[in-house]
Amino acid sequence: MGMLGWPHLLLIFAVVILLFGATKLPLLARSVGQSARAFKGEMRAMHDEDGTVPAPSASAGVDG
Repeated sequence: MGMLGWPHLLLIFAVVILLFGATKLPLLARSVGQSARAFKGEMRAMHDEDGTVPAPSASAGVDG
């Protein structure tokens, strides 16, 4: 309980298609992607202002 399974996600997707129509879905997806990118950028800016730098990835700085 509390986790969304595949049947739940398919039902939500079907409702979204019914509400917005198939022609508006690409615009909706693009808008959601741009919003997520903006949110991620603002979160990084907040971390940079606080002086906390995220840990480098495992592949960064590995010599061959």
